[in-house]
Amino acid sequence: MRYDLTDLRLILHIGETLNLTRAAEKTFLSLPAASTRIRNLEDAFRAQLLLRHSKGVALTPAGEALVTHARTVFRQLECLHADLQPYAAGVKGTLRVLANTTATNAFLPAALSAFLARHPDVDIELEEKLSREIVPAVQSGAADLGIVAGRVDTRGLEVWPLRQDELIVIASVNYPLHDFSSIRFADLLDQHRFVGINPVSAIQSFLDEIASSMGKRMSLRIQVGSFDAVCRMVEAGAGIAIVPQSCLERYARHPGLRQVRLADPWAVRELRLCLREDDPLPAFARDFIEDLKRAAAA
Repeated sequence: MRYDLTDLRLILHIGETLNLTRAAEKTFLSLPAASTRIRNLEDAFRAQLLLRHSKGVALTPAGEALVTHARTVFRQLECLHADLQPYAAGVKGTLRVLANTTATNAFLPAALSAFLARHPDVDIELEEKLSREIVPAVQSGAADLGIVAGRVDTRGLEVWPLRQDELIVIASVNYPLHDFSSIRFADLLDQHRFVGINPVSAIQSFLDEIASSMGKRMSLRIQVGSFDAVCRMVEAGAGIAIVPQSCLERYARHPGLRQVRLADPWAVRELRLCLREDDPLPAFARDFIEDLKRAAAA
């Protein structure tokens, strides 16, 4: 049979979203057109690819196999496009990057600025996720590169250390927080209200999970959209916050803030870049890796 790249991109988006409507939108198809393409694929393969249920769809084993091969096809196409770029104008490449909150707010902007200026024909698909979600996405090929933090199992991946970072407590100089050299997260949960960042942020989800594992919850007084806004709210006395040290250095130049270290061992984290071992990446992806290393070390 003849394989249509639109069909392969559709099944790839279905594998990523597990939602036919969203996958159709990402492939620039109407829902009826997407459904027809899936039915035609199932007829051609003589195998069911999707299981439909009230909350979306699930991939059958045949569907999973097709998604895996579709990812391989598009990775090879990226390499082909990258190799032909010196000979043809207008060929575009795409690099899919998953990162945690610290990386997206600390050194990634500098790396992206340097890279995109040199590679006008390359697009970056950047998404913020929890480290434990990033690793399987890179392993499966759903992402080309991942930046993770903390104690996540990266076996089977090529891993490069980028930098060390630390989560710290910030409070207004006038806020009633004792002058400890360090404090445990559990003690903060019992006594204080927090300024949080966007609830879909990976770092907020991480802190919520840590609190839940202790049988507690963060008492959030307000949630805002950036670390700069977090710092301003804390300085105004709205509560305390937990932020990455690197992000505080980038955003906070506020004399009304003070810092206290967290005594919990998970507060100190190694940021690492991970990618699939022995997986061919286009030359521009290797260039981006070098930009990441330089920005992280700066």
